[in-house]
Amino acid sequence: MSLLSSARAAVGRPSSSEHPPPDDLVVVPARHPWRWIAAAAVLIVVVQFLHGLITNPGWEWSTFIGYFFERSVMDALLITLQLTFAGAVLGFAGGIVLAPMRLSKNPVLRTTSWTFIWVFRSVPLIVQLLFWANLGYLYDRLQIGVPFGPGFFSFETSTLVSAFGAALLGLALHEAAYAAEIVRAGILSVDSRQLEAAAALGIPRLRQFRRILLPQAMRAILPNAANELVNLLKSTSVVYVLAIGELFYQVQVIYGRNGRVVPLLLVATVWYVILTAALSILQHYVERRYSRGFVR
Repeated sequence: MSLLSSARAAVGRPSSSEHPPPDDLVVVPARHPWRWIAAAAVLIVVVQFLHGLITNPGWEWSTFIGYFFERSVMDALLITLQLTFAGAVLGFAGGIVLAPMRLSKNPVLRTTSWTFIWVFRSVPLIVQLLFWANLGYLYDRLQIGVPFGPGFFSFETSTLVSAFGAALLGLALHEAAYAAEIVRAGILSVDSRQLEAAAALGIPRLRQFRRILLPQAMRAILPNAANELVNLLKSTSVVYVLAIGELFYQVQVIYGRNGRVVPLLLVATVWYVILTAALSILQHYVERRYSRGFVR
């Protein structure tokens, strides 16, 4: 071996004194004292909060337990569920229609969808509810017939749109504007080559949307849709302005009679938390179904 080769070998080979064998290495984990201090501070705050929650007589837990399953509260809870799920079904049905319109190449459909979404996302929900409740002030009678011509049937608006109908109409239209954007985002997340391949196979456009595009878009739609459903559940409390006996309105009526504001508000809060937890569990299983065969 030449002198140069020997020098290179000596330089490239570490000495045993500088680098001990792997068996002699001692691995010392990094210490994070501030992490433990922060965890202890958070734990102290949580324990203090729970202690106050249990020992503070202002919560009036006996009143809370007495009204939690009270008949009027259960009836109001049923109305809340009806408004939530009916509004969600109608809203997302409208969103599924509005989203392809927004993506359409037809300027009339695209502009109509954009205008609808813009208007109903801009106007507060409580204003929409009051507007639909007072629809009879603008149109005392509605008729069905030839556009700009004679009518065949007519009926009074006040009998058509009740307080519950106005609440459901307002929630559904408000939800449709947001659902349209959620569905549109899901559609845009699907690779366009999927539709190109489907078109090359001669699959009709409507079937492409129902059987190819929408099932794949559901993976992107579901998390946002579940979040919007939870938001809709809480938004049903706004319909108290129409004197509909949903959950929040009913607890207001009860604590207006007996003055027990805090425990009655706690009743509504716990029921909203339970319903949100149930929706979260449902979301988990639905997402797991649509994520079959998908590996990230």
